[in-house]
Amino acid sequence: MDFPRLSAREMRDLAANGEVSPTELVQASLDRIDALDGKIGAFLEVDREGALARARQLQAERVKGKEPGPLFGVPIGLKDNLSWQGHPLTCASRILEGYTASYNATAVQRLLNAGAIPVGRCNMDEFGFGASTEHSAFQKTHNPWNLDRIPGGSSGGSAAAVAARMVPLALGSDTGGSIRQPAALCGVTGLKPTYGTVSRFGLVAFASSLDQIGPLSLDVADSALAYSVISGRDRRDATSLDHPAFDEKTIGEGVQGLRIGVPQEHFDEQVHPTIRASVRAALDKLVEQGAVLVDISLPTTHLSIPTYYLVATSEASSNLARFDGIRYGHRLGAEDLLSHYMQERGTGFGEETKRRILLGVYCLSAGHFDAYYLRATKMRTLLRNEFNTAFEKVDVICGPTTPVAPYRLGEKDDDPYSLYLCDLLTAPANLTGIPGLSVPCGFDDDDMPIGMQLLGPALREARLFQVAKVWQAISKLDEPVAREVHA
Repeated sequence: MDFPRLSAREMRDLAANGEVSPTELVQASLDRIDALDGKIGAFLEVDREGALARARQLQAERVKGKEPGPLFGVPIGLKDNLSWQGHPLTCASRILEGYTASYNATAVQRLLNAGAIPVGRCNMDEFGFGASTEHSAFQKTHNPWNLDRIPGGSSGGSAAAVAARMVPLALGSDTGGSIRQPAALCGVTGLKPTYGTVSRFGLVAFASSLDQIGPLSLDVADSALAYSVISGRDRRDATSLDHPAFDEKTIGEGVQGLRIGVPQEHFDEQVHPTIRASVRAALDKLVEQGAVLVDISLPTTHLSIPTYYLVATSEASSNLARFDGIRYGHRLGAEDLLSHYMQERGTGFGEETKRRILLGVYCLSAGHFDAYYLRATKMRTLLRNEFNTAFEKVDVICGPTTPVAPYRLGEKDDDPYSLYLCDLLTAPANLTGIPGLSVPCGFDDDDMPIGMQLLGPALREARLFQVAKVWQAISKLDEPVAREVHA
């Protein structure tokens, strides 16, 4: 049986029916990691003994008559900013090296309760600061479709692990596109849920008003399944919405009469022509299925990047103030307090992290708060109103996920601004709190994946899944990865 090509649902069904054991599924995942991750670098830690022990425990409970959960026996990956009890929690940063999580994040615990089996921690850009997973303190992650290319970021380790079929499902976090962008560049499905529908308890904060945990998976149905497991009210998170967990039964069938908004700003000259053409072709196929295209305008799209980076860096500078080498992580030791701070933060934080902290401190300073941060919050309100107006005319909004295809590792090292522009089409969903879903949408001239993004009103994830399932069925792109990892 070709385990790596199975979806999470298929694995669950086989394990629940006794056709395979959770141990076999986990071992197949570990074998795949052993064979490929030396080239890809998706995992920072692989918990072989722990994963196999949990698999045996789940099997024993099943033999005794315990009902299998919705993810029974499914191997999963966890981004390294999610608290996993008894395991390192570093956010791919030297400053947290040696820190071990003392509890499970709510999203992680809900996956465990559903019978999932974490096999390891996935690499990421340090604290989520990046769009390429080149800014990890420990290793770079490579795109499984071409090892010379980036996988996207900051959840690049999670996306690469799924794309290479090392696991069928992984959790990431999305602050400005950090799930959807790597999902697009690695040819998998990635969901950024409505803000507040998935608890952030146990997620190391980057920007608290933007962060959201979500799944990366081989197909749309697996993302919907994972979202149904991890969503729902959590009293330990003050931003958690008083809203029930997502119900897969709310996903409709077909797209007949569904109004799909096509924003002109998402197809302008900043988006590569091949990507524009690929998404346009996908929209034409959805029209053939009965969807109705509606031209709309989101004129403040071009301001989403400066708005996002003002808000995100400001909140990040506040959140990262706690990392001082005293309460968490590594400690060098110094003769006085000032020297301690300079040594710990100077050596513990990477260059991109320092850049964003400094930007945030500057924006929040007394002389610049009104000119930068306050203006950004007003711009955020304007953007939210713009989307609300658009959703009065359309059911979903569709366009490219990223303006560019995966570029070569190291290509943008001296050009951080062009790196920031990778979030041009994804950041608006975080600024407004609406859900976004990226699904595979073909390939560019270099045979690298292209992603199509679906955006919907708050709490309308079911609409996104509805459109995405139709697209996946007609696109013939539902094979997890059409070829093996490049040598």
